[in-house]
Amino acid sequence: LSVTSVEDPVIMSKIRQNLREKHARHIADLRAYYDSEIQSLKQQLEASHKNTSSEEDFCNLFLLNRCDQLDAALNEASARIKALENKNNMLEKQVADWRERFYAVSNTSKVLQEQIEEMRTNNKEKDNTISRLKSRLKDLEEAFEKAYKLSDNKNTRLKEENKMFQNLLGEYESLGKEHERVKDTLNATENKLLDANTQISDLKR
Repeated sequence: LSVTSVEDPVIMSKIRQNLREKHARHIADLRAYYDSEIQSLKQQLEASHKNTSSEEDFCNLFLLNRCDQLDAALNEASARIKALENKNNMLEKQVADWRERFYAVSNTSKVLQEQIEEMRTNNKEKDNTISRLKSRLKDLEEAFEKAYKLSDNKNTRLKEENKMFQNLLGEYESLGKEHERVKDTLNATENKLLDANTQISDLKR
């Protein structure tokens, strides 16, 4: 069965119904056959009671033994069919359990995929923020160098710019650390998604 057929409850219901009908027909055929055999032998036995020869007595004994054998065979066949029906019911429950597990893993995989896409988007935004901060840092470095060359008497202004530079540098380092944490989280989530996809493949098989 294809995965689509397994996921379709209508198809699975038709398959189970066909199996039950097939088993029912098989049981009916077996019972009809054995009942016919037993009835035929009983008729022969009743007809043979009219005669009392030793040969007919032997035939009667043979027919009685044959009836017992057929009864035993019918009981054995009925027990075998009952065991097959129980096994079929157990397999149906197992298939239903696997289907639920498959749906659960599929939903988990979808959630993980959405989380990965969201984290990738956030990571891209942080990359852009870091790029902008690098550009601002470079501009501040150039401005700092120009201010230092223009005048040695502008210590106050230089201190302020240096303070801004240090604040910006701290912000840059903080974003860099956060960026690394996001990358680690993204890698862990991708590993979970890979495990989920592997489990889905196993359940499909």
